[in-house]
Amino acid sequence: MVNGRNVERRTILKAAGATAATLGLAATTGCGGDGGTSADGTVTIRYAWWGAEDRAERINKTIALFEKKYPKIKVKTDFQPYLDFWKKFNTQASGGNPPDVFQNAIGFLRKYDAKNVLLDLSEQAKAGNLRMDGFRAGLEKFGEVDGKLLGVPVGSNSMALVIDKPVYTRAGVKPEQGWTWDDYHAAMKTIRDKTGRAGDTGPYNIMYLYDLYLRQNGKAFFTEDALGFTEADLTDWWTKAKEGVEDGSYANQKKVAQIKPKSAVAGEISGGEFTWDNFTVRYTSEGKSEYGLAPIPTTDGKKTGQYLGSLMLSASKRTQHPKEVAQFIDFMVHDPEVAKIMGYDRGVPATQAQYDAYKPTDEVNKAIAAYEESLVKAGVLEPITPHPNGADVCEAAFLRIGEELGLGKRSVAEAVKQFFTESKTALGT
Repeated sequence: MVNGRNVERRTILKAAGATAATLGLAATTGCGGDGGTSADGTVTIRYAWWGAEDRAERINKTIALFEKKYPKIKVKTDFQPYLDFWKKFNTQASGGNPPDVFQNAIGFLRKYDAKNVLLDLSEQAKAGNLRMDGFRAGLEKFGEVDGKLLGVPVGSNSMALVIDKPVYTRAGVKPEQGWTWDDYHAAMKTIRDKTGRAGDTGPYNIMYLYDLYLRQNGKAFFTEDALGFTEADLTDWWTKAKEGVEDGSYANQKKVAQIKPKSAVAGEISGGEFTWDNFTVRYTSEGKSEYGLAPIPTTDGKKTGQYLGSLMLSASKRTQHPKEVAQFIDFMVHDPEVAKIMGYDRGVPATQAQYDAYKPTDEVNKAIAAYEESLVKAGVLEPITPHPNGADVCEAAFLRIGEELGLGKRSVAEAVKQFFTESKTALGT
């Protein structure tokens, strides 16, 4: 599960460091293997994911462990940056040749299930080739859609407010679990007044934050087949965001755009911004300050609307080797040594065995683990909002149109109308 703005930044940063050799590997591996069985009974499966060189190095190490345990299963790999991954995957799926197993996210489950691409892994679980026990905080249900098991979580994350801790300290702002949106907006003005920096980057185009706000108020971004809010709701959200920029509580969006792919927080334009908790690592690598995680503001002081999201592994319905694919997924989500290699690269490990196996030693990853533990202890976690077929298109539209609004290219009324037009077309409503 991902937020488009931050995924785009992170993948750009990673892709920029990819070597020519790595890019060559991405272009040549996993492209059309026959998926058959060799004369000695060895099976080859294709595995694809999005990311760049650092993730590839980690994943290749885990594959080496898998192939050692299962010498009759060989794995061909392929990886791309996020947007390129889905372009290639769409082409492969349309041509009837998707990878046997691939990284996935909740926004794509119903879409590719409707296109008859995804394998229901329930039968493999029943056969004992894939264990669906031992998952943390209800994550075993994350990939279940309409009674089918379409994905298995490999890591978890949740929305958080990433803050520049010294900035908050200078402003005297101390966010605590249960603080309200009124508290938050007052804090943004305090940070502006006492530090000369915008309190927040701005919530224009963060779909998953808006989802939490809606959930706090008895709605949600999506229902099972449509949008779960009205044009009036979005008008209110985007109007408040625009007013925040105008009064300096939120960052000037043109300045935010100018320093991309660096974040506004690391670029010292804003004191914080909402993102997925496991993205916190990027701020330390980009900036010079000390960064931390703060709770999501609430409407009533109690309900945050939060859930644990997750990247998943899914399988192709066309795979010739469903058993071997299930064994591969099982290994990747349960084996303790995999967790030690992957760390929090794809989020906090989804199973308890892997969570216990990897103990972060750096302060950033310790903070991520502590943040998710605090959510469980606080009892604020709820089931995730449904994502209908077409949700990925809606997310992309929210990201793009929200950014255009922030840059002054559209009025609020025009932005709201455009978003609903595009979303209704994508969702078929």
